[in-house]
Amino acid sequence: MAKRDYYEILGVQKTANDDELKKAYRRLAMKLHPDRNPDDDSLVEKFKEAKEAYEVLKDPQKRQAYDQFGHAGVDASARGPGGPGGFHGDVGDIFGDIFGDIFGGGGGRRRQARQRGSDLRYSLDLDLEEAVSGMTREVKVPTLGQCKPCHGSGAMDGKRETCTTCGGVGQVRMQQGIFSVQQTCPACQGAGQSISSPCPSCNGQGRVRETRTLSVKIPAGVDNGDRIRLAGEGEAGANAAPPGDLYVEVRVRPHQIFERDTDDLYCEVPVPFTLAAMGGELEIPTLNGQVKLKVPTETQTGRMFRLKGKGVKSVRSHRTGDLMCRVVVETPVKLTREQKDLLKQFEKTFTKDNVHNPRSQTWLKGVREFFDRMTS
Repeated sequence: MAKRDYYEILGVQKTANDDELKKAYRRLAMKLHPDRNPDDDSLVEKFKEAKEAYEVLKDPQKRQAYDQFGHAGVDASARGPGGPGGFHGDVGDIFGDIFGDIFGGGGGRRRQARQRGSDLRYSLDLDLEEAVSGMTREVKVPTLGQCKPCHGSGAMDGKRETCTTCGGVGQVRMQQGIFSVQQTCPACQGAGQSISSPCPSCNGQGRVRETRTLSVKIPAGVDNGDRIRLAGEGEAGANAAPPGDLYVEVRVRPHQIFERDTDDLYCEVPVPFTLAAMGGELEIPTLNGQVKLKVPTETQTGRMFRLKGKGVKSVRSHRTGDLMCRVVVETPVKLTREQKDLLKQFEKTFTKDNVHNPRSQTWLKGVREFFDRMTS
């Protein structure tokens, strides 16, 4: 038998947004509930049909494939152990998903699984030199740790008993009119177990607040925003569940000389105008000591020199970047009268065709052309 159109099943237009889809799905769930129609055995299949339609249309990628190719566009990827259409759950799963969403209760019938502890994040500030060379740093992390006297059980004698309220299931059934809804057990908070003799050290919680000192190995070449994962160093889980992880996020402080871009370093190099004009050598700082930079004659501001292999060795590719030096020709300041006189004499030696100032010549030519266009 051919499948019905998903939009037709939910009773919505093809232009329906997410809210309209959700409302239509809930409306069908209320209408088709077996408690309201105890004599109609076909409701289970209708539930499956509505579930399948909603699961496809609420997913943007699946919805696009369905709109373009129909059922063929989603059946191939959705087909699985549950048969065509991708439905793999039982009726209890359907009811739990629908009415847990409506009433806020959990839909499962088993005790809640022990939930691992929360992951933690720690921001570690480093200098550029520390990030490039790598190091080991001790950090102090405030966290929830496992209570040692009770080993995280919360019980003074280490024993936990089956909760008498829910019978160890972790959930209780609540009757709301014609609906029967499962909710988390208020006595054991879903754990399915209770404590008769709470541990005095943690008041039965199984966890205590503590500050833990950890040694973090920073690999060479880490960059701003990189994260280092320390497995099992996060918060302890409730009810003796496994702990979470600690993520150390690297933040590199700004450097007074260098600026990093991936594996390359950039810096500005001030050059005296006499050296820029006649050429020569300069001592350039790098992260591994000083090197000599040859400055050719007639060097202008903005010229970039590349020093290969003087950058950062990547923590991932192990490639070493370069150091990029941008020249800034420096104009002398606080001149003496004698120096000013010498500069004036020097200026008189220049020819009127600006052969010694090529940029000025190009700029003046552009200015003349600009005014010619404005007056024409």
